[in-house]
Amino acid sequence: MDEKSGGRRTRDNIRIYSPADFAGMHAAGRVAAEILDEIAPLVFPGQTTAEIDRVITEKVQAKGSTSATIGYKGYQHASCISVNHVVCHGIPGDKVLKDGDILNIDVTVIVDGWFGDTSRMYVAGKLSRKAERLIQVTHDALMKGIEAVKPGNTFGDIGAAIQTYVEANRMSVVRDFCGHGLGRVFHAPPNVLHYGRAGLGPVLEEGMFFTIEPMVNLGRPETKVLSDDWTAVARDKSLSAQFEHSIGVTADGYDIFTLSPAGKFYPTWG
Repeated sequence: MDEKSGGRRTRDNIRIYSPADFAGMHAAGRVAAEILDEIAPLVFPGQTTAEIDRVITEKVQAKGSTSATIGYKGYQHASCISVNHVVCHGIPGDKVLKDGDILNIDVTVIVDGWFGDTSRMYVAGKLSRKAERLIQVTHDALMKGIEAVKPGNTFGDIGAAIQTYVEANRMSVVRDFCGHGLGRVFHAPPNVLHYGRAGLGPVLEEGMFFTIEPMVNLGRPETKVLSDDWTAVARDKSLSAQFEHSIGVTADGYDIFTLSPAGKFYPTWG
């Protein structure tokens, strides 16, 4: 889905937003991040992903926002909850969390027409050492990708920073899904790859808004989508983790719209 309203676009069809537009993205990003802060106590062994999503749905409404995912291409939930080897787009349901399960919870809200999109990792019960390391590497890879954001750099610089770090830690970056432009729509150009070669791809300009959301597998990078047409899993059933921020390019770097107001983006179980 692409934006049809005004604003300058680059030759790669990437919209350039005005300085005034950053406030709208901060408002939307803060609501999404607040919700993820507030649901942390709901993640525990014996809990169902459906109950977590029910509370998220209530919080979206209570904060005067709208869920971007309910009704999106037929999806009927206010969150995606991806457990263990589910890479992304896990559908909330009757699944009961077990001790040691790790899960990514992804929420997108609309506030005054602006989209706030973020996800982070949680653990039910006791975190295993290998899962902790996967989560740490994934979080740090996201931040290394964000640190590559500044005018004059390229989207290839973002992907290369993430891929280099992940593979140095003997893990793999998922290739089948990517970040995306957003603003007054959910998805717009560019596709933000989490792998690639430095110096390649569109050049970053002040006023671009997009997500960076690397998915990292302990095993191989290949995924498959299940028969529900949503749930993507690691083909080798290895553990997978993901973190996501929405950001804007500033004159000298970046602005993160989805910072955790409570400082719980990582670790969320502390």
